[in-house]
Amino acid sequence: MKAAKVEMPSCEDCPNKGGMFSCLSREDKAVLGEDKGNNYYKKGQVIFYEGNYPHGLYCIFKGKVKVSKLGDEGKEQIVRISGNADTLGYRSLLCNEPYKATATALEDSYVCYLSKKRFFELMESNNTLCLSTIQLLARELRQSEQQLVDITQKTVRERIAEVLLQLKNKFGFKPDGRTIDIRLTRREIGDMAGVTTETTIRTLSELNKSGVIAIVGKDIQVLKLDQLLLIANIDD
Repeated sequence: MKAAKVEMPSCEDCPNKGGMFSCLSREDKAVLGEDKGNNYYKKGQVIFYEGNYPHGLYCIFKGKVKVSKLGDEGKEQIVRISGNADTLGYRSLLCNEPYKATATALEDSYVCYLSKKRFFELMESNNTLCLSTIQLLARELRQSEQQLVDITQKTVRERIAEVLLQLKNKFGFKPDGRTIDIRLTRREIGDMAGVTTETTIRTLSELNKSGVIAIVGKDIQVLKLDQLLLIANIDD
């Protein structure tokens, strides 16, 4: 089935809220988007590869993208999952270093490509964008530090529950108010939690049997949010 065409607006008319460019004025957004490219990626298609050098920024207009690294034994580790208004590749661009991870579309996605030249012009002239970028870097560093602590100190059950909460907080629920609005394989959920696929399947099955979640095909529903928070051992 052919995907419905999505019209991608100019940066100044983008309806997405949030993201590192939300601080810009309409005029600055117009400058940022002067050389903008509009790209469509099918599910499973790679947006950029670990090890390649960046020449610009990617900003997700519509879709979901996983950012992952390969370990020494070729095992994938998902660093994060990004969605609408999220920017990809900016750390490597700022450091003038190769990408440290690979970005892959989790579903059919529409992604804008922003000029390196325009981005740096705005960074040099706009203190608000500089602060927004620093804050984003700080948040991602904090999340990475917390993830390291979780992997070393939390039980498998706690880590799986926390991943489900992270997905709920990031992407919300579908209109039914309980189905997490993203579909991941059991392996991908396990990668995020730092556990094997087999352990992930077993843990999700236990949560399903206890009535905390419901597994409906490839969808996961949160039936008892308060219980999931207790299991994850975090505050909402």
